[in-house]
Amino acid sequence: MKKLDWYIFKKFIGTFFFAISLLIVVVIVFDVSENVDSFIKNHASLYEVVFHFYIPFIPYFINLFIYLFTFISVIFFTSKMAGHTEIIAILSSGISFRRLLWPYMMGALLLAGGSFYLGNFLIPRMDTVRRTFKNQYMENLMKSSGSNIHVQIEKGTYAYMSSYDMKRMTGYKFTLEKFDNHELEYKLSSDKIVYDTLHDRWAIFNYVEHYFKPEEYLVKGKVLDTTLNMKPAYFYFVKEDFEEMNLIELNRYIAEQHAKGADNILPYEIEKHKRLASPAAIIILTIIGAALSSRKTRGGMGLNLGIGITIAFAYILFLEFFRVFAISSVISPFMAGWLPNIIFATIGIYFVVKAPK
Repeated sequence: MKKLDWYIFKKFIGTFFFAISLLIVVVIVFDVSENVDSFIKNHASLYEVVFHFYIPFIPYFINLFIYLFTFISVIFFTSKMAGHTEIIAILSSGISFRRLLWPYMMGALLLAGGSFYLGNFLIPRMDTVRRTFKNQYMENLMKSSGSNIHVQIEKGTYAYMSSYDMKRMTGYKFTLEKFDNHELEYKLSSDKIVYDTLHDRWAIFNYVEHYFKPEEYLVKGKVLDTTLNMKPAYFYFVKEDFEEMNLIELNRYIAEQHAKGADNILPYEIEKHKRLASPAAIIILTIIGAALSSRKTRGGMGLNLGIGITIAFAYILFLEFFRVFAISSVISPFMAGWLPNIIFATIGIYFVVKAPK
């Protein structure tokens, strides 16, 4: 990289970190004022508030808005350069606009790489601490699945409970059914089932086993100790538990659920493609921002910032729009994650073609 490249690169990165740092301070101040009652009411110590909630909160927040503030930072400092006729001087010296984009791309690649690492590895590890604090002092993240719970624990095997007590790890009116080629081959019914945490197995009380193949017969008993391939977590849900999974764990979980034939994995697939698509969005929005604000206009920086913020929020709107479509199974999670990038990459190509030469 030459002196000009370093000049633009330092402006880019410096503006981004200055802007995001200011916003983090403002957001933390507002968040403290909103949650201070919960902290005091639940006797959270200052150490826990700072190191178990707000320190892990910072990378989470940075990654949440990184593409938005990358875009705004590019528009801000590029509009300033254009207003001081620096862009005109650079292009007049014989440097092409595409060559001018090199330091922008270097900055965007650096931030995209950082976003990929944050979203897929660092934040899931830190979120374990943050969500533990949140569950203890702010809101209960573990929710009961309610009554009449049906789950598929593996392919062709289904479990049912009328209700499940999370504290006692006890399910009531438990039924287990196994199918072979859509034909019922085994059914177990019982009054209740209790999870033994010490031996990692279930105790089934007052049970009846009904075998259908190769011949039909019944087996009854008082207590049956079994190592069923199911966990207590199957019968309650943890709000957005994918936040604690890194990319490898998320892929493994999705593969396991596919193997079991489970049908509750859409949120996990959407999260996976969102994590992969977000770093690419940083590069695309950087190109749009540089091409949009490199021309000196009568409206100055204010006009460019206004257009830029409109485009940024349009991108967020598209993300939410396609996410809802994916949840409704209208489009695939892959398309929900990548369609906004494809649309805005097309817009970026248009702006680069129309940019000053």
